[in-house]
Amino acid sequence: MAMTVGGSKGGPMSEINITPLIDVLLVLIIIFMVIVPHTPHGLGALIPQPNKNQKQNQAVVERTIVVSVNAQRQVSINQTPVPLNQLQDRLVDIFKTRNDKVMFVSGDPSIPFAAVVPILDIAHGANVDKVGLLLKQLQAQ
Repeated sequence: MAMTVGGSKGGPMSEINITPLIDVLLVLIIIFMVIVPHTPHGLGALIPQPNKNQKQNQAVVERTIVVSVNAQRQVSINQTPVPLNQLQDRLVDIFKTRNDKVMFVSGDPSIPFAAVVPILDIAHGANVDKVGLLLKQLQAQ
């Protein structure tokens, strides 16, 4: 710390030099900015894990909603073709009487993920709580 001595009133005067304190604070801010991890968060995804020891309950299979997009980018709900502009209305009708608002999206491996993103957006607009992504490896099991 630095201080000035003397003055016009005849007594010693002291002032605290805060420049080193500001330097220390800036260094601490930089250190904390570097050590704090910045992990990007993407879309949450549910991947169903089949139970290999137990056969699937038929009621659960019937209530499962799978929206699939084929290689020609045609959309279907549980193998029933649906035009993309009517998909949100159909999903609203399906999920309005259900407590569990969970659906799965399956896309053909030959199409880019950008072709599946509108389906996720439509599901969000239809107030679907959870959307899981189905992979071809899991469907084969």
